[in-house]
Amino acid sequence: MRVFVTGGSGFIGSAVVPELIGAGHQVVGLARSDTPAEALGVAGADVVRGDLDDLDSLRHGAALADGVIHLAYNHDFTDMAAAAEADRLAVEAIGAVLAGSDQPFVIASGTLGLALGGVVPAGAVGTEEMAADPALPRAASEAAALALAPSGVRSSSVRLAPSVHGAGDHGFVPMLIDLARRAGASAFVGDGANRWPAVHRLDAARLFRLALEAAPAGSRLHGVGDEGVPFRDIAGAIGRRLDLPVVSISPEEADTHFGFLGRLVSVDNPTSSARTQELLGWRPVHPSLLEDLGDDHYFNAMAGR
Repeated sequence: MRVFVTGGSGFIGSAVVPELIGAGHQVVGLARSDTPAEALGVAGADVVRGDLDDLDSLRHGAALADGVIHLAYNHDFTDMAAAAEADRLAVEAIGAVLAGSDQPFVIASGTLGLALGGVVPAGAVGTEEMAADPALPRAASEAAALALAPSGVRSSSVRLAPSVHGAGDHGFVPMLIDLARRAGASAFVGDGANRWPAVHRLDAARLFRLALEAAPAGSRLHGVGDEGVPFRDIAGAIGRRLDLPVVSISPEEADTHFGFLGRLVSVDNPTSSARTQELLGWRPVHPSLLEDLGDDHYFNAMAGR
C-alpha cells in the first residue's frame, strides 16, 4: 500500500514510517522544510512539501496514496482552539479526497478527551465505545474523521495516552523532569492516586500500521499499554533518578508549580485498550513507562538542558 503520512518526521511518526516500510508499504511523507524532508528521505520515504495550513498539499498527498495516517498537529498551548480548528480542516480536506474510495484514513487523537470532559464516571476506566466531549480540542477532528465512514472512507481514530514514551521523547515526561530539576523537588498533587495511561512509541507505531491495514470504518482505538500509572509513582521515579525529594502539593498550588501542566497532572485518566487488542491483535510488548524512567535516556538527554 502507498501511504501518505503527515507528521512522519516527528517523535511518533519517525517510528511509524519504518514500521510501515518494514511491513512492505511505501510511504509518502509531508514535510514543511528541508530538515524533515531529509529525515523522511533517509528513512526511505518519498516527500510532498507542505504543512497543515496548506490544504492543497494535504489533498495532493492523499491523492497520491492508497491510505493516509494523519499524525501532524500544531501543539500550540497558547491558542489550542486555533490549533484544533486547523486540524479539523486538515481532516476534512483529506477526507474529501478519499470519499468513496474505501481507503483507510487513520488519525491521532488522545485519551485525555475522555477524562477532561467528564465522559468517564469517577473511578471508572475509559473505553473505546466512549465518545470524547465535543467541546475539547481534537474532539472535532475525531468526529469529522469518523463521520467519513458512511461516505466510503475506512476511517479510524487512534487515541494515544498522554505519555507516549521512549528515547527521543520531548513531551510531558521530559517537561516533568525539567520542572523537578528547576524546582528542586518532584511533585504530585494531593495523594497522587490519579492515574495516567501510557504507551511506548514503538507499540504505538505498530498500532497505527495495524489500524491502517485492518481497522473497521468508524472505529475508535486506544493506544494504551499501561492502563493507569499513579501519578505519585511517576513523580517518585523521577525523584529517585534525580536524587530529589518527592513532595505532595495542594490542588491550589498545582498551576503555580506545574504551569500549563497544572490541570493535567491531577487528571485521573485510566484507559483500557482491551477492545483494540482484541480487534486488531495488537499487544504492547515494549517497556512500560516506569521501566523507561528506570533507564538512562530520559535523564541523559535532559542533563544538557
